[in-house]
Amino acid sequence: MLPENTTAIVARNETWTGEAATEPHEAGWAREAVIFVRALKQPTGPQPKARVEISPDGMHWLAEGSEFDMPTGKDAIACARVSNFGNWLRVAADFPGGSHSTVLVTIHLKA
Repeated sequence: MLPENTTAIVARNETWTGEAATEPHEAGWAREAVIFVRALKQPTGPQPKARVEISPDGMHWLAEGSEFDMPTGKDAIACARVSNFGNWLRVAADFPGGSHSTVLVTIHLKA
C-alpha cells in the first residue's frame, strides 16, 4: 500500500505583523508533518522565532515545543518537523513593533 501524502497551503501572500498565525489545519490522520515558511518579500525589522502550535479543537492553542527562526531574506525558507501532534496544527509568531514578513506557509503531511 502506498503512503498517503498531502500538502496544505495555510498562509499565502499574508503579511505577518504583531501576533500572527496561520489558519488551523486538521491533520489527525497523519503520522508526521514538515512545515515550511517562505518569505515572499524582503522582511522588515528583526524577525522572531516561529513556533508550531497544537490544539484539541482548532480554537484553543498551545506551543508544541518546536521553534525555528523566521526567514530573514526574500525567498529564504525555514522549516520544522513534528510528529505526535494530535489533530490540529498551526504556525504562530510574535513580531516586534515595526517588523513584518510576507509569507507562504505550507504543511506537508504523511500517513
